[in-house]
Amino acid sequence: MSQWITEWIPQVMNQLGYGGISLLMFLENLFPPIPSELIMPLAGFAVAQGKLELFPAIVAGIIGTILGAYPWYYIGKWVSEERLEQLADRYGKWIGLDAKDIHKSNVWFGRYGHQSVFFGRLVPGIRTIVSLPAGVNAMGLISFTLYSLGGISLWVTFLASAGYKLGDHYELVEQYLGPVSKIVLVSIVAILVLLIVRKQLRRRA
Repeated sequence: MSQWITEWIPQVMNQLGYGGISLLMFLENLFPPIPSELIMPLAGFAVAQGKLELFPAIVAGIIGTILGAYPWYYIGKWVSEERLEQLADRYGKWIGLDAKDIHKSNVWFGRYGHQSVFFGRLVPGIRTIVSLPAGVNAMGLISFTLYSLGGISLWVTFLASAGYKLGDHYELVEQYLGPVSKIVLVSIVAILVLLIVRKQLRRRA
């Protein structure tokens, strides 16, 4: 991670408080290299120091994240998948995306439907781009918002609470999140497969 990002995030949060949390989480959704895995644990650390309150910090994070999800949703709605993949290959390196990421996210959505928006919000690397296939596949805005809010709320609450518990070691959240994320991803896929199998069995019955 670039040093300027790790220095800039605390500065914005210190100067703008809850508004800074929302702004940072909004930008994190537009530019994936800005990590929520550092933003919200740092907010939790600020709570532990008595600078902020936990619930408003979580709400601020949720608001910023959901607002940051809408631009990607509408891009997916207005731009074809083929064109998105071309743009990702040409310019995606600036935000850490490529055509394969776009294709995988669309396959994920096609396989698991609306549930992928909820569960995708819990997995780093998928959290941001899951908004694109939702738009490409014309998922209703209300459904998109509700499914997103469910997953976002869990993710933001987890990160902020972890930062609060770890105190000045909040940066360890990002360090240990990788292995945990893999377990979460495997669990999510297993749950979605189970839901699909149950649905197919009910149809046959």
